[in-house]
Amino acid sequence: MFRNQYDSDVTVWSPQGRLHQVEYAMEAVKLGSATVALKNKQFAVLIALKRAVSELSAYQKKIIPIDDHIGISISGLTADARMLSRYMRTECLNHRYSHDAPMPVGRLIALVGNKMQICTQRYDKRPLGVGLLVAGYDDQGPHIYQTCPSANFFDCRAMAIGARSQSARTYLEKHLNTFAESDLNELVAHGLRALRDTLPNEVDLNTKNVSIAIVGPKTPLRISEEAELSRFLSLVEGEERRGGGASATGDAGP
Repeated sequence: MFRNQYDSDVTVWSPQGRLHQVEYAMEAVKLGSATVALKNKQFAVLIALKRAVSELSAYQKKIIPIDDHIGISISGLTADARMLSRYMRTECLNHRYSHDAPMPVGRLIALVGNKMQICTQRYDKRPLGVGLLVAGYDDQGPHIYQTCPSANFFDCRAMAIGARSQSARTYLEKHLNTFAESDLNELVAHGLRALRDTLPNEVDLNTKNVSIAIVGPKTPLRISEEAELSRFLSLVEGEERRGGGASATGDAGP
């Protein structure tokens, strides 16, 4: 994409009916490392690939807990994700205080969409350059939602976003019909295989660059510790890759 006369701010439409600033923000989501979300009849799972900005830095956190029953994984600008996560936590706390019950996942996502929409309509704001995958569980069962910088949000059975995530989405589409009847271990294994397909051939998943979060009935959101990560990774260890590998080039975004 190149600068043009119709991208001076977010309120300017191009003659083709496009908002270039919003499209630029959606490109920022593609620069972040890949993350995958999927669900069966009981559990929703987030699996994220963590990156280190340099050899001297620690791996960046990619999964953020929101409430006992909701968590998010991010791709894009981490600072924007922190702001959104604070907003989501506040809304969950307010709902729990007012209604003495956890906030329905769909209602929270609608509020997030409304907040992101404001940034696409005012000249003194910029679109948020982050995409979220939201996993939650409420009385309607497990949920997976995707949010975009355009303020659109989608209810999904499985989704992948981030750099080279098309390989992961191809895997998820191919095996989508098996997820509902899978047990938790099989579900996580599917997510790890999808995430692995986004990596170059010379890079593999390990306990340092992978983060996994699980939520379900009578299972508050938990982010897996190293021992559980090792057990999950052993489920796919030694398997042949299905995606044929990805290019080693890519952005070092969050």
